Amino acid sequence: MPNLLNETAGLLAFVRTVEAGSFSAAARLLKTSPSVISRSVGRLERLIEARLFLRSTRALVLTADGHFLFERLSPLLRELDIADDEINARKEISGRVRFSMSSELAPLFLDTILSGFAKRYPGIHLEIGLTDRHVDIIREDYDVAFRVGAIENGDLIIRRLADFEMIMVGSPDFANNHGLPGTIKEAARLPFARYMGNGYPNDVKLDDGTHFVPQGRVDCDSGQALKAAARHGLGAAVVMRCVVKDDLEKGTLVEISKMLPLPSMPFHAVHAYKRLVPMRVRVLCDMVESRAKSLASS
Repeated sequence: MPNLLNETAGLLAFVRTVEAGSFSAAARLLKTSPSVISRSVGRLERLIEARLFLRSTRALVLTADGHFLFERLSPLLRELDIADDEINARKEISGRVRFSMSSELAPLFLDTILSGFAKRYPGIHLEIGLTDRHVDIIREDYDVAFRVGAIENGDLIIRRLADFEMIMVGSPDFANNHGLPGTIKEAARLPFARYMGNGYPNDVKLDDGTHFVPQGRVDCDSGQALKAAARHGLGAAVVMRCVVKDDLEKGTLVEISKMLPLPSMPFHAVHAYKRLVPMRVRVLCDMVESRAKSLASS
């Protein structure tokens, strides 16, 4: 009778592979290589004399024996994770946190992160990536990305932090020249500074579910450029209210969608940790969530 306790590495590699969906994803979670994970699972299979996965070039599929073993191991490892997490929580939180955030939102969060988070947790090394593109979290080795809008990658873990109000804005001269649209047809006739996603302009969506493709001569791949184009009268722009709050108060931008409400946009923390999120990542997400909710309500 094999003693499974002698193959703890294989047991852990097996459970993390099931949870993560592949050897490579499990290797990222365990900070090792896919070949090490594969060999550990292979040793476990030889020890118990049973196939746990059906392997192909595209996917790993659990066998009946694999399902049986996972159902019994998973609760045990969950309890170990909780115990380890609680013990580590008592220690100083340390390690690297690499995160991504859009350049449009960053000015609203960096003061909180750098003056609050970084000072509170001096043992954490921050790596900050500011970009409006959706980074590949696993391949580019990010711990977490903070994103606005729908998330399409079903392999990632999504934590909804807040909902940001969206509005249509333009310069004061633009509003005087074009007026405030009262219908979707009037809005569709306006020239826009357009946000480009995957080579195409994003639709302008209204709260009632209708939408249209905006027309305009300025196309942008960043929220900062979009806001600047609107400020200079080159078109209307759809933006988060929180990022133009100062412009609205100063009068450099005016809201032109008061009669055409837009749906809010969700703000998420996205990561690849299937089960246990490291405490250093969790506390950053908590602080960003607190700041996001404050922005959303102001």
